[in-house]
Amino acid sequence: MSSTNETLTTISPTTNQSILTREPPTDAQWTALPKTAQAAFLKYRKTSLSHRQSIVSKALSLLNDRQHDLAKELTEQMGRPIAYGAKEVTTAVKRGEYLVKISEKALVDTPGEEEAGYRRWIRKTPLGVVVVLFPWNYPYLTLVNSLVPALLAGNAVIIKPSPQTPTIAERICEIFKEAGLEEGVLQFFHSGNMGNIEKLVQAEEVKLVCFTGSVEGGLAVQKAVAGRVDCRVGLELGGKDPAYVRGDVDLAWAAEEIVDGAVFNSGQSCCSLERIYVDAKVHDEFVKEVQKVLAGYKVGDPSDGKTNVGPVISKAAKKRIQNQIDDAVSRGAKNATPENATFSNSPTDGNYVPPTLLTGVTHEMLIMKEETFGPLIPVVSVSSDEEAVALMNDSQYGLTASIWTKDVAKGEELAEDVEAGTVFVNRCDYPSPDLAWVGWKESGKGQTLSVFGFEQFSRFKSWHLKDYPK
Repeated sequence: MSSTNETLTTISPTTNQSILTREPPTDAQWTALPKTAQAAFLKYRKTSLSHRQSIVSKALSLLNDRQHDLAKELTEQMGRPIAYGAKEVTTAVKRGEYLVKISEKALVDTPGEEEAGYRRWIRKTPLGVVVVLFPWNYPYLTLVNSLVPALLAGNAVIIKPSPQTPTIAERICEIFKEAGLEEGVLQFFHSGNMGNIEKLVQAEEVKLVCFTGSVEGGLAVQKAVAGRVDCRVGLELGGKDPAYVRGDVDLAWAAEEIVDGAVFNSGQSCCSLERIYVDAKVHDEFVKEVQKVLAGYKVGDPSDGKTNVGPVISKAAKKRIQNQIDDAVSRGAKNATPENATFSNSPTDGNYVPPTLLTGVTHEMLIMKEETFGPLIPVVSVSSDEEAVALMNDSQYGLTASIWTKDVAKGEELAEDVEAGTVFVNRCDYPSPDLAWVGWKESGKGQTLSVFGFEQFSRFKSWHLKDYPK
């Protein structure tokens, strides 16, 4: 299990210069990770829920206190504009606090039928060692989804950050240690070698692997534990999330909301809007409203507090996104992006992709088939609600979808037929902590958030007690 040549380098998306390096575990450390976690788990599982709640709450408070320093690291490592960095941390804290609040309800015993002389109930018990592999695009938010319920349920956790944002795992472990979490209950490692990760998740101590990332990565994780019955897999994968703009909506308002849903974080979100269907009667006017919104955006250095859109994560990502634009234009789409000096004069050193509005798009184009993960806004004209829903469902993905209309009842009716784990009416791009976050189709399996999110981190144990008959 050699790892001697796996030094990890973090490249700044803003400058394309190396900013950090990290080393993976040694062979001995790889072997020790699950064993240390298992030993800690055997003690930690005996602690009370109130004890765990206290530690998690303290850690969340510390995380909140350090939001501005953590935001700077996010800007440096993954390029999000500094104006929005702290918001991810505070949102992660609020999400975690909600999970703490509902944890007693989520983990409480479920009573069986009452019967004289008998007591029966179902108890949710911790699994054991949980491995969480989390991404760079929203590292705090995606980690909280799994880490908080896993710890509250009584599990030991091993986390691995993306090599792009290595310090997030380090900061989280520091904070939980300061909050009083027992030694060994939370560990981290750095790695970019899937072979070593595969060997880790095959360790008998590991009972659940949570992965957030690409479909390809999720399939690799699933394959790694395919020979095991006693290890679960939770996958939070890609999206190609659609929006449908009906003819009755306020177009200026809808354009503002939809551009934000498509462009925020440079479009690098599994639930960002990547397909926009618009009633033909208002298509042209909607496009004009989107152009007005985009004209006010600022692409540039993410350390500038006035920047709306920073770089995408890598040269490879920029090339892939540009390929989708070129393919669409070659097949007849029109680049309708408005004039904006910051779009055409963005810094040359970084991986900048200006928000790009495309019209005349069809489902034969790559931009409507493959996940973009970039700030593109492809618009399709539709003639009816039925056509819109059919096109929304014409995708291998099914994470979220949104319908924009004044007629909320009609929006609800249409959403019933939309194939997605979360449907919105007059909103988008918002995982609500009281709702299950779940992907349909190739967007994932398992669920996080809400009371149902705890089920992934527990197993059921049925108790059946009969009074002694003598």
